[in-house]
Amino acid sequence: MTLRRFALLLCLLLPVAFAGCARQTPAEHAANVYAQNEMDATPVHGNVPDYSLSPADLAKAQHLSTIRVTMHFVEEAWGIVSLILLLAFGVIAWMRDTAVKVSTNRWVQGYVFLFLYLLIGTLVSLPLDLYNQHVQLEYGLSVQPWGSWFGDQAKTFALIWIIGGLLLMLLSWSIRKAPRKWWLLSWGFSIPLVLIGIFITPYVIDPLFNKFEPLQKTNPELVAQLEKVVEKGHMNIPPERMYLMKASEKVTTLNAYVTGFGSSKRVVVWDTSIQKGTPDEVLFIFGHESGHYVLHHIVYGIGFTILLLLVTLYLGYLFVQWAIAKFGTKWGVPAQTDWAALAVLLLAFSLFSLITEPLQNTLSRMDEHAADVYGQEAIHGLIADPQKSAHDAFVLLGTGSFADPNPSQLYEFWTFSHPSIGRRAAFAKVYDPWAPGVEPKYFKKQ
Repeated sequence: MTLRRFALLLCLLLPVAFAGCARQTPAEHAANVYAQNEMDATPVHGNVPDYSLSPADLAKAQHLSTIRVTMHFVEEAWGIVSLILLLAFGVIAWMRDTAVKVSTNRWVQGYVFLFLYLLIGTLVSLPLDLYNQHVQLEYGLSVQPWGSWFGDQAKTFALIWIIGGLLLMLLSWSIRKAPRKWWLLSWGFSIPLVLIGIFITPYVIDPLFNKFEPLQKTNPELVAQLEKVVEKGHMNIPPERMYLMKASEKVTTLNAYVTGFGSSKRVVVWDTSIQKGTPDEVLFIFGHESGHYVLHHIVYGIGFTILLLLVTLYLGYLFVQWAIAKFGTKWGVPAQTDWAALAVLLLAFSLFSLITEPLQNTLSRMDEHAADVYGQEAIHGLIADPQKSAHDAFVLLGTGSFADPNPSQLYEFWTFSHPSIGRRAAFAKVYDPWAPGVEPKYFKKQ
């Protein structure tokens, strides 16, 4: 089998392989069937039995859902179309010519070219970014002043330029050293870089955008409760790896997440979750996030990312060869060693990302559902009613972000990294693996 066929076959078989690993317990299956029936029995538009909004909030949620659907696909399409236009009208070639005129040093050329590319790309996408932030402010989901927002954009630009420049130089060296195998050489270099990036993110990247402090400092009583979940799951998450993020300085929505790798791995709870949720609801949210930790979702995610990167780089190599042969003269991109070829490769990545988006989101939803199951089981016996607490936590998350109770199933399949709030709330309401005749999935009955 050729490598090209292997790459295409891998993209087709990965969803099947992962789906086969997601075996359900009888209790989980029954709860999923209930959740699906609840959704199927609901009109195409409107509330669902286990997650409903007031008429005014429902109208907001539906309108916001329409905006999100439209903007999601407009941004993806515009990202591809604008890149093609920049190539077709010679703007990318002009960036290359400018970089080459500035200096004969390849490092200077690479960073100048990338700066121009990022600058033009930022200006091209700025109207959509501004509109998205306007919508967030209009709906009260963001409270971030415009000055702070522009500051975050500048930080993001600088990080991409500095780190991206190093990656560009590595890619350029690989292409010159191995014209036919640079995709494989680049992939080999990318593995340690991915691991290093994930490891340092909590230490270096995240603090640039948000303030963090030990959860023990401001919520010792909550930490004591969280430690019970940690002990029950036999997890190695000491209190010093529990952090509070001051999200309320920028947003009103709720969240918690797991980040880092190895000794940098940690659980982060937003202060908005603690402000708006009850202790039992926060305990479930923590249980969900600790599920990602215990079920090795980060490790599996890294492995999948590295595997997908191999396929993407190889297909990107094939695309660059084809595109330069067919359009190189018109675009002013004579060879893959040219700085302007970066834009052609990024065009390939954009197209492949659009195609693989539903695959990646499907796998993400599977992980999120598994974490829901784990979180609900983890708090069993620690609080009075884990089903109600989990259900209420989802309702709180949904109402706080104006989540559509019944989104389009196609849009959910293609773009949702989590199952819809309606499905999660319906599942949580009836999932009871401690009922007679059934068994929990991740814990033994006491």
